Amino acid sequence: MSSSPLAPALDVERRPDGPPVLRVDPPADPGEWAARHREALRAQVAEHGVLLVRGLGLREPAQAGAAFTGLAGPLMTEREAFAPRETLGGGVYSSTAWPANQPMCMHHELSYALQVPGLMLFACLTAPASGGATATADAEQVLQALPTALAERFEHEGWLLTRSYNDEIGASLAESFGTEDRAGIERYCRENAIEFAWQPDGSLRTRQRRAAVVRHPVTGRRCWFNQIAFLNEWTLAPEVREYLTDVYGEDGLPFNTRYGDGSPIGEDVVQLLNATYEQHTRREPWQAGDLMLIDNIRTAHSREPFDGERQVVVGMADPRSLTDSCPTPEASRR
Repeated sequence: MSSSPLAPALDVERRPDGPPVLRVDPPADPGEWAARHREALRAQVAEHGVLLVRGLGLREPAQAGAAFTGLAGPLMTEREAFAPRETLGGGVYSSTAWPANQPMCMHHELSYALQVPGLMLFACLTAPASGGATATADAEQVLQALPTALAERFEHEGWLLTRSYNDEIGASLAESFGTEDRAGIERYCRENAIEFAWQPDGSLRTRQRRAAVVRHPVTGRRCWFNQIAFLNEWTLAPEVREYLTDVYGEDGLPFNTRYGDGSPIGEDVVQLLNATYEQHTRREPWQAGDLMLIDNIRTAHSREPFDGERQVVVGMADPRSLTDSCPTPEASRR
């Protein structure tokens, strides 16, 4: 198949166990090709929540960036990162630094922020020897599959993210807030409904309450949209959780999540959330040169453990300020 104008209903391969795949012949200029087919590709993402484009031959961050901007326009600058990334220029980032043998469980990027990317873009420059898929799950289906009482509690209360910034693990203050200046950090927190407290050793602890269920800004459909399971202590490997608790204490973990009323979330609930995600997971192993587009509000994504070298670069676009992403001031004071 050539890279001539798409006939989406015919060209996209749909499979129940993986994302829709569009196979193309390598174009001379992937960025120009992406810009030329932008509307057709974005229409596929709107229909399915995710699209994998195979055959673009992306090999360098600059090529990926050109394809990203061709599809989405200006890329976002990340704020409130929970783990370090390498900035590769032009709004292109490395994948989040995370141990290769540990999964990054299903989540929606920056779902704890007030402004979130509506579109995530991934490009695989080097495919791992095994594993390492960026798997996806439909957030509408996940919400419908959760026990009604649990979903209603989270929808009513929201969820609470607690963070403790230190120099040893997780993103630094500069990586998260774009500055190390205390006044600048405090200003950002106030503007983004984040409670903060400086500790005697100079470290920072924050709390932010967010909605667990939001309406998609285009379709209006309710989506399970959060990082409740991924950033919870019970998702960590037992030895990692034990080490971090011993070193930093239960209140000093780099990140943790709670119910919106501040009460702890049990291990059984976290296991249930991750099991529900797994029941709705679709995966396709990366091949070098692949491009993946994900509707970040409708579709959760993960990163599975892998062996070998893996280079996947990321872009974020279509910023959305979700009107139901933050509780009212009255609710925040409860």
